[in-house]
Amino acid sequence: MTNNNNMVCDLKTGVCGVSGEEEMEVIDFNRSQKIVNLYYVTDPICSHCWALEPVLRRFVEQYGNYFNFHTVMGGLLEKWHDGPIDPANGINKPADVAVHWREVGEYSRMPIDGTVMINNPVQSSYPPSRVFKVIQKNHDDATAAEYLRRSREALFAFNQNISDKSVMIEIVNKLSLDGEAVINEAEQQVGHQLLNEDFDLARSLGVRGFPTIIMTNEENKGVKIVGSRPLEYYVNGLKKVLNLEELKPKPLPSLSSFLEKEKLLFSKEIEVMYDVEQSEVKSFIEQELSTDRYQVNEILGELYFTTTK
Repeated sequence: MTNNNNMVCDLKTGVCGVSGEEEMEVIDFNRSQKIVNLYYVTDPICSHCWALEPVLRRFVEQYGNYFNFHTVMGGLLEKWHDGPIDPANGINKPADVAVHWREVGEYSRMPIDGTVMINNPVQSSYPPSRVFKVIQKNHDDATAAEYLRRSREALFAFNQNISDKSVMIEIVNKLSLDGEAVINEAEQQVGHQLLNEDFDLARSLGVRGFPTIIMTNEENKGVKIVGSRPLEYYVNGLKKVLNLEELKPKPLPSLSSFLEKEKLLFSKEIEVMYDVEQSEVKSFIEQELSTDRYQVNEILGELYFTTTK
């Protein structure tokens, strides 16, 4: 599902793609379902998908027992070309994206540097998307999700070109996989086929922008939520799909287990997970973790925390 004409994201709606869709839309699917499925249609270079991570993580953490989670690659950028990509928004070349990404980062407080799109721009989001699909096929969803997360950290916060083969290999190697073998497979026909299957699925779900979350139930009905939205949007959407007045959230994980699992957390992610004010994050960390368990750093004016073990 190529979407080269929608590189600019709307700050208020949190949509990367076609604007004008309803905030929450009830939809029907002519497909037999025995369980609730959640489809998260995304792309490695989608800035509002990066902005959504704190909320989406908490939603899955507390309500994930109600649904099966499926990540679907949507195909935000196949390639750049000589003509204008998105003339209405002034997007004619990769450097034009940098300012928009930086705005999303400042608005969401999920750090985005953006200068990689000036100095060493991502030429296509398809290569890292294919790597995601190959890891998903050969290993599991959790490992593929970790690859996607590390790729976004590398791109948005640490300014690396995640479509570059050497960068992809390095990220995969850090997952204790054979990076060169994975990337080589992703470049073969199987990688293209797997990605095209996701594009077909996204089209069948009526997805036009990223991020889009679609939840379907056993009655072939669902809810589609487009853009980066507050937590209550997703909770309310799940209630509609399940036809329930209330949902019982699971207890939040301890900060220790949360950081150990994620390995790197930005301040905003801790704030959203634990309902902590930005000014209280440092003291919250100090209360919850011993000083030998974490390191604190800063990037683009935002704190981030990593494990020391």
